[in-house]
Amino acid sequence: MRILALETSGLSGSVALFDDAGAVLHAVGLKPGQRSAQALAPAIQNVLHESGWRTGDVEGIAVTAGPGSFTGLRIGVTTAKTLAYALNASLLGVNSLDVLAWAVPASDARLWAVLDAHRGQLFAAAFRTDSDGRWWREDPTSECSLPTVDAWLAQLQPGTLVTGPVLARLANRLPAGVVAVPDELWQLQAASVAQLASTQFAQGRRDDVWNLVPYYGRLSAAEEKQRDAS
Repeated sequence: MRILALETSGLSGSVALFDDAGAVLHAVGLKPGQRSAQALAPAIQNVLHESGWRTGDVEGIAVTAGPGSFTGLRIGVTTAKTLAYALNASLLGVNSLDVLAWAVPASDARLWAVLDAHRGQLFAAAFRTDSDGRWWREDPTSECSLPTVDAWLAQLQPGTLVTGPVLARLANRLPAGVVAVPDELWQLQAASVAQLASTQFAQGRRDDVWNLVPYYGRLSAAEEKQRDAS
């Protein structure tokens, strides 16, 4: 399947194309702070042009649906839904932590993927590889957990692998024997979104263009204040 993949869940973003031969054709990154729709549309046009694709060549649209930045997720999911509707393409929202894990080489070790949830918390999920060397969440029924930073660090065991952009400030706090994967793998990339989505599309997964919504993983600060006041 020819897939256009969008990643806008963090401070920066990226766009990639994946062809039906199973290769990432072209990928382009957005500068930090340029995840707006105004920046995303030219990036999409760029990857299509560089790969010689027309918009009608796109068969599937994949996007990180969360957890992550509230603003970034809204931009990415709204853009993906609009494109899927306009192009009559299949749509798929993928978990951001699954995307992080996908980029890590297979290992017999346990892997934790983590994102900054702010307020002293993390979005976190633990993974194991299957017989094909693909990482899958240990608890497939849960999109993520929401531990405090201290609680997550305290339960890590020697030999565990960890990945995620929040390691830029947590790597020096990891317990002895816990291994951070190479830092070039810490960031979410649209190329990984495309590769993961290709596997899930092949398994028959699809999202409805009217019903796909971002998965924020927690209430916003305003919603929490409203909840606590009620």
